[in-house]
Amino acid sequence: MIKKIFAIVKKDFLVEASYKLSFALNIFSVMATLFVYFFIDRMFGHKMTKYLEEFGVNYFSYVLLSMAFFSYIGVGVGSFSARLRQEQLQGTLESLLLTPTKISTILCGMSLWNLILATFDAAIYIIMGVFLFKIDFSHTNLLSAIITLILTVISFSSLGIISASFIMIFKKGNPLSWVINTSEGILGGVYFPVTVMPGWLQTLAKFLPITHAIRAMELSIYRGYSIKQLKAELVFLFMFSSVLLPLSLFVFKYTLKLCRKQGTISHY
Repeated sequence: MIKKIFAIVKKDFLVEASYKLSFALNIFSVMATLFVYFFIDRMFGHKMTKYLEEFGVNYFSYVLLSMAFFSYIGVGVGSFSARLRQEQLQGTLESLLLTPTKISTILCGMSLWNLILATFDAAIYIIMGVFLFKIDFSHTNLLSAIITLILTVISFSSLGIISASFIMIFKKGNPLSWVINTSEGILGGVYFPVTVMPGWLQTLAKFLPITHAIRAMELSIYRGYSIKQLKAELVFLFMFSSVLLPLSLFVFKYTLKLCRKQGTISHY
Protein backbone atom coordinates (compact mmCIF):
# COMPACT_ATOMS: atom_id res chain seq x y z
CA MET A 1 0.00 0.00 0.00
CA ILE A 2 2.78 2.44 0.94
CA LYS A 3 4.68 1.66 -2.28
CA LYS A 4 1.59 2.30 -4.38
CA ILE A 5 0.84 5.60 -2.62
CA PHE A 6 4.48 6.62 -3.06
CA ALA A 7 4.28 5.75 -6.77
CA ILE A 8 1.23 7.99 -7.24
CA VAL A 9 2.91 10.83 -5.34
CA LYS A 10 6.11 10.39 -7.37
CA LYS A 11 4.13 10.63 -10.62
CA ASP A 12 2.44 13.84 -9.42
CA PHE A 13 5.79 15.29 -8.40
CA LEU A 14 7.32 14.59 -11.79
CA VAL A 15 4.34 16.18 -13.54
CA GLU A 16 4.45 19.26 -11.29
CA ALA A 17 8.24 19.59 -11.63
CA SER A 18 7.89 19.80 -15.40
CA TYR A 19 5.91 23.05 -15.05
CA LYS A 20 8.44 25.28 -13.28
CA LEU A 21 6.73 28.54 -14.24
CA SER A 22 3.45 27.38 -12.69
CA PHE A 23 5.30 26.55 -9.46
CA ALA A 24 6.88 30.03 -9.36
CA LEU A 25 3.56 31.73 -10.10
CA ASN A 26 1.96 29.85 -7.21
CA ILE A 27 4.53 31.34 -4.82
CA PHE A 28 3.93 34.80 -6.26
CA SER A 29 0.16 34.32 -5.86
CA VAL A 30 0.52 33.51 -2.17
CA MET A 31 2.72 36.56 -1.59
CA ALA A 32 0.39 38.85 -3.56
CA THR A 33 -2.62 37.63 -1.56
CA LEU A 34 -0.85 38.42 1.69
CA PHE A 35 -0.03 41.97 0.65
CA VAL A 36 -3.64 42.56 -0.43
CA TYR A 37 -4.89 41.66 3.06
CA PHE A 38 -2.04 43.60 4.66
CA PHE A 39 -3.21 46.82 3.02
CA ILE A 40 -6.86 46.00 3.73
CA ASP A 41 -5.85 45.75 7.38
CA ARG A 42 -4.08 49.11 7.17
CA MET A 43 -7.24 50.74 5.83
CA PHE A 44 -10.09 48.96 7.65
CA GLY A 45 -8.48 46.65 10.22
CA HIS A 46 -9.22 48.95 13.17
CA LYS A 47 -12.94 48.40 12.60
CA MET A 48 -12.47 44.67 13.26
CA THR A 49 -10.73 45.07 16.62
CA LYS A 50 -13.78 44.43 18.83
CA TYR A 51 -14.67 41.30 16.85
CA LEU A 52 -11.19 39.82 17.31
CA GLU A 53 -10.81 40.24 21.06
CA GLU A 54 -11.19 36.51 21.80
CA PHE A 55 -8.25 35.74 19.49
CA GLY A 56 -6.05 38.55 20.80
CA VAL A 57 -4.74 39.59 17.37
CA ASN A 58 -5.35 42.21 14.70
CA TYR A 59 -7.24 41.55 11.47
CA PHE A 60 -4.16 40.81 9.35
CA SER A 61 -2.82 38.21 11.78
CA TYR A 62 -6.25 36.58 11.87
CA VAL A 63 -6.68 36.38 8.11
CA LEU A 64 -3.07 35.27 7.48
CA LEU A 65 -3.57 32.18 9.62
CA SER A 66 -7.03 31.44 8.25
CA MET A 67 -5.73 31.69 4.67
CA ALA A 68 -2.81 29.39 5.47
CA PHE A 69 -5.21 26.92 7.05
CA PHE A 70 -7.66 27.33 4.18
CA SER A 71 -5.06 25.80 1.86
CA TYR A 72 -5.73 22.42 3.48
CA ILE A 73 -9.51 22.89 3.34
CA GLY A 74 -9.39 23.73 -0.35
CA VAL A 75 -7.26 20.66 -1.01
CA GLY A 76 -9.72 18.42 0.81
CA VAL A 77 -12.73 19.67 -1.13
CA GLY A 78 -11.21 20.12 -4.57
CA SER A 79 -8.29 17.69 -4.88
CA PHE A 80 -10.22 14.52 -5.62
CA SER A 81 -12.58 15.95 -8.22
CA ALA A 82 -9.75 17.91 -9.88
CA ARG A 83 -7.49 14.87 -9.97
CA LEU A 84 -10.18 12.57 -11.33
CA ARG A 85 -11.00 15.12 -14.01
CA GLN A 86 -7.32 15.35 -14.92
CA GLU A 87 -6.98 11.56 -15.09
CA GLN A 88 -10.06 11.39 -17.33
CA LEU A 89 -8.65 13.98 -19.72
CA GLN A 90 -5.27 12.23 -19.82
CA GLY A 91 -6.96 8.89 -20.46
CA THR A 92 -5.28 7.22 -17.47
CA LEU A 93 -8.21 6.90 -15.06
CA GLU A 94 -9.52 3.61 -16.41
CA SER A 95 -6.02 2.07 -16.44
CA LEU A 96 -5.46 3.16 -12.86
CA LEU A 97 -8.76 1.71 -11.66
CA LEU A 98 -8.10 -1.59 -13.45
CA THR A 99 -4.99 -2.21 -11.36
CA PRO A 100 -5.31 -4.51 -8.30
CA THR A 101 -5.33 -1.54 -5.96
CA LYS A 102 -7.87 -0.68 -3.29
CA ILE A 103 -10.00 2.38 -3.91
CA SER A 104 -8.94 3.84 -0.56
CA THR A 105 -5.27 3.53 -1.58
CA ILE A 106 -5.89 5.31 -4.88
CA LEU A 107 -7.79 8.12 -3.17
CA CYS A 108 -5.11 8.48 -0.52
CA GLY A 109 -2.38 8.68 -3.16
CA MET A 110 -4.35 11.23 -5.16
CA SER A 111 -4.75 13.56 -2.20
CA LEU A 112 -1.30 13.22 -0.65
CA TRP A 113 0.60 15.31 -3.21
CA ASN A 114 -1.96 18.09 -2.95
CA LEU A 115 -1.57 18.00 0.83
CA ILE A 116 2.18 18.40 0.35
CA LEU A 117 1.57 21.43 -1.87
CA ALA A 118 -0.86 22.86 0.70
CA THR A 119 1.81 22.46 3.38
CA PHE A 120 4.26 24.33 1.16
CA ASP A 121 1.77 27.18 0.68
CA ALA A 122 1.01 27.28 4.41
CA ALA A 123 4.75 27.42 5.14
CA ILE A 124 5.09 30.48 2.89
CA TYR A 125 2.27 32.21 4.78
CA ILE A 126 3.83 31.42 8.16
CA ILE A 127 7.41 32.29 7.16
CA MET A 128 6.34 35.63 5.73
CA GLY A 129 4.18 36.23 8.79
CA VAL A 130 7.13 35.70 11.14
CA PHE A 131 10.00 37.34 9.28
CA LEU A 132 8.29 40.04 7.22
CA PHE A 133 5.19 41.00 9.21
CA LYS A 134 6.57 40.11 12.70
CA ILE A 135 3.53 38.08 13.78
CA ASP A 136 3.92 36.33 17.13
CA PHE A 137 3.27 32.56 17.11
CA SER A 138 4.97 31.91 20.44
CA HIS A 139 1.74 30.96 22.24
CA THR A 140 0.99 28.05 19.90
CA ASN A 141 -0.38 24.84 21.40
CA LEU A 142 1.10 22.43 18.86
CA LEU A 143 -0.92 19.38 19.93
CA SER A 144 -4.24 21.21 19.61
CA ALA A 145 -3.24 22.62 16.23
CA ILE A 146 -2.20 19.20 14.88
CA ILE A 147 -5.40 17.49 16.04
CA THR A 148 -7.48 20.31 14.55
CA LEU A 149 -5.60 19.97 11.26
CA ILE A 150 -6.04 16.19 11.09
CA LEU A 151 -9.77 16.29 11.81
CA THR A 152 -10.24 19.12 9.32
CA VAL A 153 -8.38 17.32 6.53
CA ILE A 154 -10.43 14.15 7.14
CA SER A 155 -13.71 16.10 7.19
CA PHE A 156 -13.10 18.04 4.00
CA SER A 157 -11.42 15.15 2.22
CA SER A 158 -14.61 13.17 2.82
CA LEU A 159 -16.60 15.99 1.24
CA GLY A 160 -14.08 16.01 -1.59
CA ILE A 161 -14.59 12.29 -2.25
CA ILE A 162 -18.35 12.78 -2.46
CA SER A 163 -17.73 15.77 -4.70
CA ALA A 164 -15.56 13.59 -6.96
CA SER A 165 -18.48 11.19 -7.35
CA PHE A 166 -20.36 13.94 -9.19
CA ILE A 167 -17.45 14.22 -11.63
CA MET A 168 -17.54 10.47 -12.24
CA ILE A 169 -21.23 10.64 -13.17
CA PHE A 170 -21.73 14.09 -14.71
CA LYS A 171 -18.14 14.58 -16.00
CA LYS A 172 -18.44 18.36 -15.78
CA GLY A 173 -20.38 20.43 -13.28
CA ASN A 174 -20.04 19.84 -9.56
CA PRO A 175 -22.89 21.29 -7.47
CA LEU A 176 -21.53 20.09 -4.13
CA SER A 177 -18.13 21.69 -4.68
CA TRP A 178 -19.80 24.91 -5.80
CA VAL A 179 -22.00 25.09 -2.70
CA ILE A 180 -19.09 24.36 -0.34
CA ASN A 181 -16.66 26.79 -1.98
CA THR A 182 -19.28 29.53 -2.12
CA SER A 183 -20.52 29.22 1.45
CA GLU A 184 -17.41 28.29 3.41
CA GLY A 185 -15.45 31.46 2.76
CA ILE A 186 -18.40 33.74 3.48
CA LEU A 187 -19.95 31.93 6.44
CA GLY A 188 -17.02 30.02 7.89
CA GLY A 189 -14.87 32.87 9.19
CA VAL A 190 -12.03 32.61 6.67
CA TYR A 191 -11.91 36.25 5.55
CA PHE A 192 -13.48 37.81 8.64
CA PRO A 193 -14.63 36.56 12.06
CA VAL A 194 -18.09 35.01 12.23
CA THR A 195 -19.12 37.51 14.92
CA VAL A 196 -19.23 40.26 12.26
CA MET A 197 -22.33 38.68 10.70
CA PRO A 198 -25.96 39.05 11.84
CA GLY A 199 -27.18 36.67 14.54
CA TRP A 200 -29.12 34.36 12.22
CA LEU A 201 -26.08 33.91 9.97
CA GLN A 202 -23.91 33.16 13.00
CA THR A 203 -26.39 30.44 13.96
CA LEU A 204 -26.20 28.99 10.45
CA ALA A 205 -22.41 29.13 10.52
CA LYS A 206 -22.34 26.92 13.64
CA PHE A 207 -23.56 24.00 11.53
CA LEU A 208 -20.59 24.28 9.14
CA PRO A 209 -17.40 22.34 9.98
CA ILE A 210 -15.19 25.12 8.63
CA THR A 211 -16.48 27.52 11.30
CA HIS A 212 -15.33 25.19 14.08
CA ALA A 213 -12.08 24.38 12.26
CA ILE A 214 -11.07 28.03 11.79
CA ARG A 215 -11.97 28.99 15.36
CA ALA A 216 -10.10 26.01 16.84
CA MET A 217 -6.98 26.73 14.78
CA GLU A 218 -6.97 30.46 15.57
CA LEU A 219 -7.35 29.83 19.31
CA SER A 220 -4.78 27.03 19.43
CA ILE A 221 -2.19 29.17 17.61
CA TYR A 222 -2.74 32.62 19.07
CA ARG A 223 -4.18 31.80 22.50
CA GLY A 224 -2.55 28.43 23.12
CA TYR A 225 -5.88 26.75 23.89
CA SER A 226 -5.65 23.15 25.04
CA ILE A 227 -7.67 20.22 23.68
CA LYS A 228 -9.98 20.52 26.68
CA GLN A 229 -10.65 24.20 25.97
CA LEU A 230 -11.43 23.36 22.34
CA LYS A 231 -13.62 20.40 23.24
CA ALA A 232 -16.79 21.72 21.54
CA GLU A 233 -15.03 22.44 18.23
CA LEU A 234 -13.03 19.19 18.17
CA VAL A 235 -16.03 17.03 19.08
CA PHE A 236 -18.02 18.57 16.23
CA LEU A 237 -15.19 17.95 13.75
CA PHE A 238 -14.72 14.39 15.02
CA MET A 239 -18.41 13.56 14.67
CA PHE A 240 -18.54 15.16 11.23
CA SER A 241 -15.50 13.24 9.96
CA SER A 242 -16.50 9.91 11.54
CA VAL A 243 -19.86 10.03 9.73
CA LEU A 244 -18.67 11.44 6.40
CA LEU A 245 -15.54 9.30 5.86
CA PRO A 246 -17.27 5.89 5.60
CA LEU A 247 -20.20 7.50 3.80
CA SER A 248 -17.92 9.08 1.20
CA LEU A 249 -16.11 5.79 0.51
CA PHE A 250 -19.46 4.02 0.11
CA VAL A 251 -20.75 6.70 -2.28
CA PHE A 252 -17.57 6.64 -4.38
CA LYS A 253 -17.50 2.84 -4.62
CA TYR A 254 -21.17 2.80 -5.63
CA THR A 255 -20.52 5.51 -8.23
CA LEU A 256 -17.54 3.61 -9.60
CA LYS A 257 -19.61 0.43 -9.82
CA LEU A 258 -22.33 2.31 -11.70
CA CYS A 259 -19.85 3.85 -14.15
CA ARG A 260 -18.24 0.47 -14.79
CA LYS A 261 -21.65 -1.00 -15.52
CA GLN A 262 -22.42 1.80 -17.96
CA GLY A 263 -18.89 1.77 -19.42
CA THR A 264 -18.38 5.51 -18.84
CA ILE A 265 -15.28 5.60 -16.63
CA SER A 266 -13.05 6.96 -19.38
CA HIS A 267 -15.68 9.35 -20.76
CA TYR A 268 -15.05 13.06 -20.22
